[in-house]
Amino acid sequence: MLFPDFRARRLREKENFRRMIRETKLSVDDFIYPLFAVEGKGVKSPIESMPGQFHLSCDMLVKTVKQAHELGIPAVMLFGLPDKKDPLGTGAYAKDGIVQKAVKAVKNAVPDIAVITDVCLCQYTDHGHCGMVNKGKIDNDASLDLLAKTALSHAKAGADMVAPSDMMDGRVGEIRQTLDEEGFSGTPIMSYAVKYASAFYGPFRQAAESAPQFGDRKTYQMDPANSLEAIREATMDIEEGADIIMVKPALPYLDIIFRLREEIDLPMAAYNVSGEFAIAKAGGLMGWVDAHKIIMETLLSIKRAGADMILTYAAIEAAKAL
Repeated sequence: MLFPDFRARRLREKENFRRMIRETKLSVDDFIYPLFAVEGKGVKSPIESMPGQFHLSCDMLVKTVKQAHELGIPAVMLFGLPDKKDPLGTGAYAKDGIVQKAVKAVKNAVPDIAVITDVCLCQYTDHGHCGMVNKGKIDNDASLDLLAKTALSHAKAGADMVAPSDMMDGRVGEIRQTLDEEGFSGTPIMSYAVKYASAFYGPFRQAAESAPQFGDRKTYQMDPANSLEAIREATMDIEEGADIIMVKPALPYLDIIFRLREEIDLPMAAYNVSGEFAIAKAGGLMGWVDAHKIIMETLLSIKRAGADMILTYAAIEAAKAL
């Protein structure tokens, strides 16, 4: 079809026509809202690098979750900041740990919202790495039991789903086996299966106080140059029992999301990470861009690439717009 017989603009002329032929549509059902829980009461402390986001004590966290639920957001992802850290990250799997308390508070107050918990050790270890350190190196196999203990403690607290983000080899299988053996075979696993060693995590590491105290995470997070490896990582986690796989970050890796969508048939999440959010917000504060429009376009692009669900700090803002 060639001009003038074919005129593509005919169906762009009216808003109703554009709505009728729109191929990709965002919905509030797509969103998972990440939140940061801290100890204390009445705490709502702004996160400087992530405008509009806060460290929240459990009582304030519940208020935020209620707002999300009222807007129709189906799920939240909980991260925790403990008062104390140690080499073994014991706060991650303590019965009275901050995430465990946050899960109970949210499920008691808003039982209909899905509570997903981030399973990792980096916020709880004094060295800031996602696994155990042995003679200056990350000990993969020694980390698995602690990660499984963390996931189990979240499930016992009432978490609806657990989401390991550490990128240790074999952790999905270890968590699945532990949950099954302890009577939580119905608890799904959302695996951060394809998590790249990215510069876009900077604001999150400030928010979660989880920056590594030595070295970096390139020995366990993926090389940004690799695409085939993403398929291998996702496939391994699926074989170990993952119910949902995640790509993180989202925006610089839309090609990975698209490729995985063609390769796998499990539900797929994508994490619109802190750096992506902060860049849009900073540009808006400077008056250089319309931050809201950029955020909405970004979320649409992630959905268009093939993600079924999107973790985003803009969940409240986007839900209001939709």
